[in-house]
Amino acid sequence: MQSDKQGATTLMGNQDGIERRPLLETRGRTVAQGVELAVACLISYALITQLLTRVYSVTREDDLLGGMWAVVATVFVYRESFQKSMKAALSRMSATVLSFALCLIYLLILPFHPVGMAALIGTGAVILILVDRAEDVITAGITTAVVMVMAGIAPQHAWTQPILRLVDTNIGIAVGIAAAWAGMKLGSQTHRRSPAPAL
Repeated sequence: MQSDKQGATTLMGNQDGIERRPLLETRGRTVAQGVELAVACLISYALITQLLTRVYSVTREDDLLGGMWAVVATVFVYRESFQKSMKAALSRMSATVLSFALCLIYLLILPFHPVGMAALIGTGAVILILVDRAEDVITAGITTAVVMVMAGIAPQHAWTQPILRLVDTNIGIAVGIAAAWAGMKLGSQTHRRSPAPAL
């Protein structure tokens, strides 16, 4: 009888251990994802504000905006799986390329104006909906607003804004995808090293 109780206690203890292990692994992976995202954002920001500015720099304020824009792209793209990150990257790029093309064409012809900005946001929304990319309307609208307002802040370099922001976005996306890929590799290696739970 006593041995049965001991066996039942041991079994319950093993079950508790089995239940606790996935929970600890999930929490550990969650913390790792947070660290990966933080490091990726820092890399994106440094690439724009420290390295790219040595090649081309408009103003210090514009450089900082570029760093912020790269970080935004990294945050947008980095997801809990590599496949989801790739899907987010495609979504970000489709919205970004359309927005920047519209802004560049506009700014080569006309100066910034709120009505022009609103017209570009509306035009981008119509195009994306017509090509069955309605989920990208928000991203394209935000991108257009940022580019156009920055063109209003620095009118002497207005036409460069779409080009610079496209570069910032591409770098941010690349870093986000690289971080997701690295996370996938590290996660799978950890999973392979984990011993099988004792029964």
